[in-house]
Amino acid sequence: MGPVTAVGPVSIRPGLASLSGYHSPQVDVAVRLNTNESPLPPPPEFRAALAEACGAIAFNRYPDRDARALRETIAAHHGVEPSQVFCANGSNEVLQCLLLAYGGPDRTAALFEPTYTLHGHIARVTGTAVAVGPRAADFRLDLPAVRRVLAGSSPVVTFLCSPNNPTGVVDTPEEIEAVVDAAPGLVVVDEAYGQFARTSGLDLLAAGDASAERVVVVRTFSKTWSMAALRLGYLVASPEVVAACELVALPYHLDALKQAAGTIALRFAAEMAERVAFVTEERGRVAARLAALPVETWPSEANFILFRPATRHAQQVWTDLVERSVLVRDCSTWTGTPGCLRVTVGTAAENDAFLDALEKVL
Repeated sequence: MGPVTAVGPVSIRPGLASLSGYHSPQVDVAVRLNTNESPLPPPPEFRAALAEACGAIAFNRYPDRDARALRETIAAHHGVEPSQVFCANGSNEVLQCLLLAYGGPDRTAALFEPTYTLHGHIARVTGTAVAVGPRAADFRLDLPAVRRVLAGSSPVVTFLCSPNNPTGVVDTPEEIEAVVDAAPGLVVVDEAYGQFARTSGLDLLAAGDASAERVVVVRTFSKTWSMAALRLGYLVASPEVVAACELVALPYHLDALKQAAGTIALRFAAEMAERVAFVTEERGRVAARLAALPVETWPSEANFILFRPATRHAQQVWTDLVERSVLVRDCSTWTGTPGCLRVTVGTAAENDAFLDALEKVL
């Protein structure tokens, strides 16, 4: 995305001109492992059910503004009430609604880098100040540093990402609980890759104590549910948080086809669990192969692995992989991950192609 300039005498809102749009390179390659998508499509039965549902949609009518059927289905899936579920166009719109409702001028959001870039980006787009703290050398939360940032900035929203993107490291329930105890506002646990991990912030919500009212868990259908093309995400939180997000969401923001797709997808939880198991097994196999190469890696509970080449410059490795028709994510210039690349776990054939190419490159 190029620089933003004024149109005649009109300039954009102060603070936006210095930002750049979020994107990942889209290169025509045989093996694309840079955007953490599911390597497998939904089951054929999902497609058939969705096609049938599509035929029943009254396209000349607005969709259900409250997305009641979808919220009821997600609530039943997680054992919560529909009033605790808010849905939007991907988890990024969920984050945007949270910041529109709770952020803004003279308010602060806190985050701990390296982490998901859009937490800070969306905060700044909404006019929210951002307080940044560092993670520890092993990418875990540095709780003393967390407490200093929270005490010094009094954030209305504190972002955690677990498993963390781009590192794959999980924040333990004890760590999340410590952050909740120290944070004065909401603690948003972004679990875009939550199904690949062994623990979840949803357990804190289920505890039902007073602090649970400030916990927000965000999830997406893009990864484990193989629905990246449809852009559907949601949060689970207190009814008060859901009501606040509904206040700032555009009318009829969630189309009827998306609502139907999300409702139908949850009928296939067993098939999705099989896909998670496959990716988890492949992740272990890729990690074992990487351990035999001159790269540094970190334990991941997501569907990707962060690695740092030890013998060659990361950007040159990225370029050489592209020349071999393999695309990974270049994280080498990101805050906290110098010299690192990130590879999505793909199909067995895609993973072999990546590993074979990397061996040659290194």
